[in-house]
Amino acid sequence: MPSPARNSEEGVEARKVALRMLDAVLRRGQTMDNAAQAARGLPPADAALASAIAGETLRRLPDLDELIDGATRQPLPDDSKSRMVLRLALAQKIGLSTPDHAVVATALPLVDGGPRRLVHGVLGTLLRKGLPAIDAPRLPEEVERRWRDAWGDDVVTAARRAIAHRPPLDLSFANGEACASYSDGISLAPRHRRLDGGGAVTELPGFGQGQWWIQDLAASLPARLIPSEAVAVLDACAAPGGKTMQLAAAGHRVAALDRSESRLARLSDNLKRTGLHAETVAADALEWIPETLYDAVLLDAPCSATGTFRRHPEVLYRARPEIIEQSAELQERLLSRTADWVRPGGSLVYAVCSLEPQEGEFRIEQFLAQRPDYRLEPATTDVAGVAPHARGWVRVLPGMLEAEGGLDGFFTAHLVRSAA
Repeated sequence: MPSPARNSEEGVEARKVALRMLDAVLRRGQTMDNAAQAARGLPPADAALASAIAGETLRRLPDLDELIDGATRQPLPDDSKSRMVLRLALAQKIGLSTPDHAVVATALPLVDGGPRRLVHGVLGTLLRKGLPAIDAPRLPEEVERRWRDAWGDDVVTAARRAIAHRPPLDLSFANGEACASYSDGISLAPRHRRLDGGGAVTELPGFGQGQWWIQDLAASLPARLIPSEAVAVLDACAAPGGKTMQLAAAGHRVAALDRSESRLARLSDNLKRTGLHAETVAADALEWIPETLYDAVLLDAPCSATGTFRRHPEVLYRARPEIIEQSAELQERLLSRTADWVRPGGSLVYAVCSLEPQEGEFRIEQFLAQRPDYRLEPATTDVAGVAPHARGWVRVLPGMLEAEGGLDGFFTAHLVRSAA
């Protein structure tokens, strides 16, 4: 993690970039990955610091706004520069333990020629009082209401605890021998190790030898549902390739389909590094026609990605109801299309990294109502602490494996096509 105490002039440049990143996410609806392009040209340490500051701000935004509103006579507009600068400054103190003098010294240059006195006064008032730890930040009100209705108070409370901390690093291994010999971290499933994270990924043992790839443990569940006897397997919407590599490592003959050539190039690089093989196909799943039917198809469908909020807190502000609705409509089309690519008796595994029932449970119930040639196969998992739902699918929620570092929110279901 970058040093939180950077209070020199170059530290101010990192804060300026963090401010632009936050604006890109909250006002223009960009992802943090896209917003991070603003950091190009900064030294690596400053670019990392800018991303860390913007990320910590997004993790605690509702609580930061409450602190700001409690220290101003009149509410500041949500998109005002003074509020944005105050958010960044307070997030550094609470999330990165930045010293008071560095918080103030790097915030004031951001409002030169503007509300400098206001920002200085609010920061002074709040820092003198002492800031709360905010170890369980509130989520956006709309998200909490939606998740409370779907999953209950305990899950919302667990999600609050989860978003305060960056998640650990999960490694998926190409073979069991390499995993068994890996001394770092803990194992929560076959061919898996969990590390605390931090430092350059490329410097970790085994990277250069292609022994593993990074993949959240929850994201590894769908490929684990593909039957071992399936020979020809299609990974639809495959990039960046974690599930493709899982399938190849398990001995399947894999075709990896994705419409993004750049993302497929990254997938190919990962295959080369790990010494695994898969055929890659650059095409849109809504237009592509396969030459043959498959023993199994894995559809990790595009979604709102709200289950990844621990790593990407911006999704809670981007995934509005209309986005969820659009995602659900696309998932319906993809499910209908890929279902026709499965041979009789074969498997279709559906997955989304979403905590929205509309994209998970409701989508599968609707599919089964429309496709009587498919049934839901009761899922089994080899991940300790993750049990299938009574209905047969796997739903991963905040709070699961919390003591071990938690999991991304996920939904996956194993569907089987009738043989006749």
